[in-house]
Amino acid sequence: MFFIFLVDLAAKEFYFYFTFWWFDVIMHFLSGAWVGFFFTYVFSRKNNLPLSVLKVILWVLIVGILWEFFEVYTQNYLTGSPFNTFDTVSDIFLDLLGGFSAIYFSMKKSTPIEKNTV
Repeated sequence: MFFIFLVDLAAKEFYFYFTFWWFDVIMHFLSGAWVGFFFTYVFSRKNNLPLSVLKVILWVLIVGILWEFFEVYTQNYLTGSPFNTFDTVSDIFLDLLGGFSAIYFSMKKSTPIEKNTV
């Protein structure tokens, strides 16, 4: 999370969000992955895997939506730029994609590989 925070500060300082259209895509994916890894760790103590996956995705969605509210407020109301529905929906989609990636890699790492003993 500290890495994402530092990159976000640098991006705002050097106008990366305005210079590179794809920078926002990377940041939302990484943020969704971080939130996904965090809540995968939090809910990993439970044995009910489908319920844990659903909880992780729900929390990634909640954090993503809260961030979009913040983003809409700071960009639209403070700077006067118009609301962009496509940007908001794509940002939430990228958050979820990062969350699903975190779940996938967490499950792959924690699932033991069975060897055939034939």
